[in-house]
Amino acid sequence: MGCKSCGSGTNEDGTPKGCGSKGACNTSSCNQRSTYDWLSDLGIDDPYAASIVEVSFKNGASKDFYYAPSELEVFTGDNVAVETKNGYNVGRITLSGELVRLQMKKKKVREEKVTESIIRRANTRDMERLAEVRDMERSTLVKARAIARSNHSKMKITDVEFQGDGKKATIYYTCDERVDFRELVRQFSHQFRIKIEMRQIGPRQESARLGGIGSCGRELCCSTWLSDFSSVNTAAARYQNIAINQAKLSGQCGRLKCCLNYELDTYMEALEVFPKKADKLRTEAGLAILIKTDIFKGIMYYTYKENRGLLYPIPVAKVHEILAMNKAGDKPIDLQSNQLVVEEKDDVFGYEDVTGAIELPAEKRRKKRRKKKSGTNAKGRSSGSGRKPASGDSRAKTGEAKTSNTGDKPAAGGETKEGSRSSKRRRGRSNNRNKKRGENASAGPKASSGGGDKPANKPSTPKPTGEGGKGGSSSSGRKKRTPRRKKRGGDAPKGD
Repeated sequence: MGCKSCGSGTNEDGTPKGCGSKGACNTSSCNQRSTYDWLSDLGIDDPYAASIVEVSFKNGASKDFYYAPSELEVFTGDNVAVETKNGYNVGRITLSGELVRLQMKKKKVREEKVTESIIRRANTRDMERLAEVRDMERSTLVKARAIARSNHSKMKITDVEFQGDGKKATIYYTCDERVDFRELVRQFSHQFRIKIEMRQIGPRQESARLGGIGSCGRELCCSTWLSDFSSVNTAAARYQNIAINQAKLSGQCGRLKCCLNYELDTYMEALEVFPKKADKLRTEAGLAILIKTDIFKGIMYYTYKENRGLLYPIPVAKVHEILAMNKAGDKPIDLQSNQLVVEEKDDVFGYEDVTGAIELPAEKRRKKRRKKKSGTNAKGRSSGSGRKPASGDSRAKTGEAKTSNTGDKPAAGGETKEGSRSSKRRRGRSNNRNKKRGENASAGPKASSGGGDKPANKPSTPKPTGEGGKGGSSSSGRKKRTPRRKKRGGDAPKGD
């Protein structure tokens, strides 16, 4: 079996994973908000061991000190049943020995005030009962919030913690003002049929009990290892040159982040070498004002008040000298002569040529297939109706080319005759335009029958070429005259 508290697995020697030599589980789920007992892992017996131990409940949500009789032989990490004012509670020992004295001194708890003691080691039934009441806490919290809202109470119920035997429940709440919850406690006791204790906590304690993930990506410090809350103010942000942005400086509790105090001592120590009043420096080139400060590099950046285009990095030692000169009534020439000179290094960083090492496969491009047109004349120009062929076929999408009922043969140019009247008209106009551009009369068939106002509906049978044939080409090679149509209004004839 693994750890009885967190359910972690076992090692090869049979001890729970993350547990010490005395069975103390150090996993994150068991060790939340608990002090690490490093003396118990050393395996050294303490001859002056104290009879007082620290016991935590609900994974470190609450802690208290109890007497541990020597005949019980309990150690750090053991689950124990402790006595309370009404019944018993089940918790886990987190500290024992010399570390308990230090913890009591830190929390200012005297040994005379420790009156309750450990009853026994927690057995299987105690752990089963504890798991049952832990499952009841979620539904109890929902009901308690509904009752508080129905009474129009301004409190915010945060958490519910049951006692190990299930005879008492502690309800934690937050509120900005004093609340009379006597009637509310009566309703809770009538609804849940157990003893109710109301306890008010602050926003930081609320975040510690609920837990969460901070902006750094780690679990909240107050819910893991931070045991006491020190006051944090905006002066800690100013000393560290952090912009005063309330949204970024506040944690999940709505207060300033506790981590603002972690590096404050280091910044305070580094700021001791900086001059106190160095916001302005007087030079012959003009008045210089301080823009920013690099604390750990010891550089102060100044610029001229009249011209704020350039920043001059000046070391702290030079700033002290300029302040001493200003105090004596002297002025340096300018800031440029006192700024920090950055030496250019000759080291040239070479970069590896990965052009030949990494070769990408050639991209396969799909060639576009050129679509064939319905037909071409002798010079390659389209002489058909302009419709696109379907899948490489020379026939139009609307239907195949049909021959006339009279059994006509194809024309001299080798073109097929189309069946629709509109296509015949368009073909005749296209041939007329080609003939105007200088094509030979023998290159194409007759466009239409001559001597009429409109082109003929049906093509006529081609007549043999000769001197007297109408519509045929002359033997002398003269161009064929283009037939003209007369307008209905009686206007002069006009070509297509």
